[in-house]
Amino acid sequence: MGATIKSISYDGLKIPAIYEKHKTLPIFNLQLIFQNSGYINDKENPGLTNLTAKILNEGTMSDGAVKFARKLESNAISISANSGFETFVIEVSCLKQEYKKALKYLEELLKDPNLTQETLEKVRTLQISKLEQKENDFDFTASNGLKGMIYKDTALAFPSTGTKQSLQEMSLEDIKNNINSIFNLNNLIIAVGGDLVYKDFKEDIKPLLSNFKKHPSLPVKKIDIADKPQNKEIVKETQQSYIYFASPFNIEVNSEDNYKSKVASFILGGSGFGSRLMEEIRVKNGLAYSAYGYITNKKSHSHFTGYLQTKLENTQKAKQMVKDIVKEFVKNGVTKDELKAAKKFLLGSEPLRTETFSQRLNRSFTLYYKGLPMDYPQKELEKIEKLSLEELNDFIKSHKEINQLSFSIVTK
Repeated sequence: MGATIKSISYDGLKIPAIYEKHKTLPIFNLQLIFQNSGYINDKENPGLTNLTAKILNEGTMSDGAVKFARKLESNAISISANSGFETFVIEVSCLKQEYKKALKYLEELLKDPNLTQETLEKVRTLQISKLEQKENDFDFTASNGLKGMIYKDTALAFPSTGTKQSLQEMSLEDIKNNINSIFNLNNLIIAVGGDLVYKDFKEDIKPLLSNFKKHPSLPVKKIDIADKPQNKEIVKETQQSYIYFASPFNIEVNSEDNYKSKVASFILGGSGFGSRLMEEIRVKNGLAYSAYGYITNKKSHSHFTGYLQTKLENTQKAKQMVKDIVKEFVKNGVTKDELKAAKKFLLGSEPLRTETFSQRLNRSFTLYYKGLPMDYPQKELEKIEKLSLEELNDFIKSHKEINQLSFSIVTK
């Protein structure tokens, strides 16, 4: 049985619920997903939402982190909070027979989170420690340098983890206010599945919903990437250069042409040894061990981005080669053989993307979130199968903005 879109009536609202029955596995999986509540809102306080999730993973104030964790573990229950860029998620999973106990423990957590100064200092120290460890992670440095340049003065300019300075400045009051802002009933989407009866679930979940308030709900704002090429070199004691690049790619999250961008992205940089970037940069010229590029398309932003590592003396040559490969790709498109290989892989690998129940539930949520029908994946495969070389190349040639490449390079 596939996922169905339902709703739960509560406090004058109809909260959307994505439900998938799974009789063959005695499991329960629940995701409370808050839209427009990820670190997209962290522009003024980088790392705040990530830190908020970590504190919510520290148990309740009355039990403490260790005792609460033991309660969950003894019943094979998992409760976790995590933040994406556009969403904040609380996930619960357990065996079917522990379903009501899992909801009870989640309600305990929501009513009594471990919001103490001691907990804040603990998670803050751990987070700053991780950032310090990453000071010599030059992929991390180059990637952050790129985002800070092309998405300047937006939440995307900072890593989700924040900076040492921003973390040091955060207070317990900031965390409390952020929790209040995140837990907005108007932003809530529920994804639930397993061996359960939906009619019973929608009543069982209502006590939990009393922990959330109604606040105004705003649509996700589009964040524009820099439209002019920019370059940044970060000097470090390194034995090779780390090259990260990105350019605009103008497409909407629910565009009818998304299947074309999926094929184009795969051929240009996402297919490993079959991709243009890998073939030209590594196989033919030996300039890098690996080279990747892909199109990211979300509600809030879309772009083409990629990365490679090369010897210090090959830095400028590799950078120019990326520009030349993308330029040639836009100008002349793909070949018949490239399209054939891409179709074979994309059509053949689709079942692997929904092997697990959790994967299927996540995909159902993503489709709903993007405003796409539940049968979209099958229709997309049919479109990919019928896609002609001319159609794909016309699409590629219409996206000349991809040539506006910006580079962030860590080098010596």
